Amino acid sequence: MTGIPAHETLRIVVADDDPAARARLAALLSGHAGLRIVAEAADAHEAQEAARRHRPDVTLLDAHLPVPDVAQLIAVTPVLMLTHAEEPETAREALRRGARGYLLHGEFTADELVAAVREVKRGRTPLTPSVAALLAQANAERAARAATLTEPLSQVQPSVAQSSYRSRFRLSRREAEIMDLIASGMNNQQIAATCFITEKTVKNHINRIFAKLHSTNRAEAAVKWRGTTPGSPSGRS
Repeated sequence: MTGIPAHETLRIVVADDDPAARARLAALLSGHAGLRIVAEAADAHEAQEAARRHRPDVTLLDAHLPVPDVAQLIAVTPVLMLTHAEEPETAREALRRGARGYLLHGEFTADELVAAVREVKRGRTPLTPSVAALLAQANAERAARAATLTEPLSQVQPSVAQSSYRSRFRLSRREAEIMDLIASGMNNQQIAATCFITEKTVKNHINRIFAKLHSTNRAEAAVKWRGTTPGSPSGRS
C-alpha cells in the first residue's frame, strides 16, 4: 500500500471567497503535524497563482467558485473540493473535471479533514457520507432515465448521443457509462468514486471495453467511442 513518509510535510493551499471559511479551515489544519498551509486564496485565480508558486500537495477549494477557473486549477494541483450545499450535479462535474475528493462542511472533524487530505495525497478519492449518498442517488436517477430509451436488442442506452455506438460495439449499460466517463477524461479512481464500484471492477470493465472496441488504450477507445474514426457510423454519414 502506498504510504506517506513520516517525515514528509504536506503543503496545503486553502481557497475560499469567504475569509471566515478560510480561517476555519486554516485553524482545523494548522494544529496537525505533517501539514503546512503555504498560502490562502480568495478565488480560483489566486489559487492558481499560489499553486504555481508553492506547488502544494493539495489545494482545498470552495466548490462554488467559477467552473472554468476550477478546471484550470485542477490542471496545476490536486484539488479537494469543499461545499456547504448538497448538490450532486456539482459534485459529479467536479469529479469529472478531475477533483480528487468532495467534502460537505459539517460532516467532517479536523482529524477527518486531515485524513481526507492524506487520502488525496495517496491518490484516493475521499467523499463525505451525504455526498456519496447523493452521488449514488443521482446515478440511480440517471440510470432510470436512461432505461426509458431502448434499442433494437432491448438494451438500455446510456444516452441518445452514444446509442448507435453502444449498439455497434455491444457494450452493456455499465460499460457504456464507464466508456462515457473515460471519454470525458476521468481516471480509474474518479470513475470508481462516481459509479460507486471498486477500482478493480473498473479495470475489469475497461478490459472488456477495450476488447469490444478493439482498442489498446484509453485515447484510442475514446476516439472510436465518439465515432470520429474512418468507418465509424458518423464517418459514413
